[in-house]
Amino acid sequence: MSAADCPDLPSLRAHIGDCRRCPLGDTRTQVVFGVGDPHARLMFIGEAPGKNEDLRGEPFVGAAGKLLDELLASIGLERSQVYIANVVKCRPPGNRDPEAVEIETCTPFLRRQIEVIAPIVIATLGKFATHYVLGTTVGITKLRGKLYRVDGRRVVPVLHPAAALYNGSNRQVMFDDFRRLRTVLDRADDDGSGESVEMAEPGTTPPGEPAQPSLF
Repeated sequence: MSAADCPDLPSLRAHIGDCRRCPLGDTRTQVVFGVGDPHARLMFIGEAPGKNEDLRGEPFVGAAGKLLDELLASIGLERSQVYIANVVKCRPPGNRDPEAVEIETCTPFLRRQIEVIAPIVIATLGKFATHYVLGTTVGITKLRGKLYRVDGRRVVPVLHPAAALYNGSNRQVMFDDFRRLRTVLDRADDDGSGESVEMAEPGTTPPGEPAQPSLF
């Protein structure tokens, strides 16, 4: 049985089990699968669990999580109305960047989560999630706050909340991007015309980089 064979989120979580498929299984406390509405219209994808997430088994529960809650509240949403997951389900030691083999091993689970949840809008939080979903290496600062389409889904890259904790000037940038994200969500049933001029045109790909033909 593979991740692609799992019909729903509980069966996918059971399939992952006490995962030891990559070296992170030997250092983390627990798998951080994801939380939220299993039929959410909006899905957030982060990088990897940190210390607090590793201990509690839930993504975005530390300081970055509190900011994410504020950002959601600013556009009239709560955690229970969205779904939150990470590219990598286990904490890298010392919160280092996830390595290529770890991403390759773990992303089939993320792909299946996306297929099962079937969100109409995906917000990628930070570099690693954005690079994976858009299939690009372009910097997050060039991609953030714009609208892309991947396999019919709207994708809006946003700075990782931690970026606002390390640099206070990013805080307002994030609130501005979330307002744009709300606009995309509200217009998701339309044909995409009339988006903010600060959004990329529907169907465009990251500058200088081709989008992967089929992620989901």
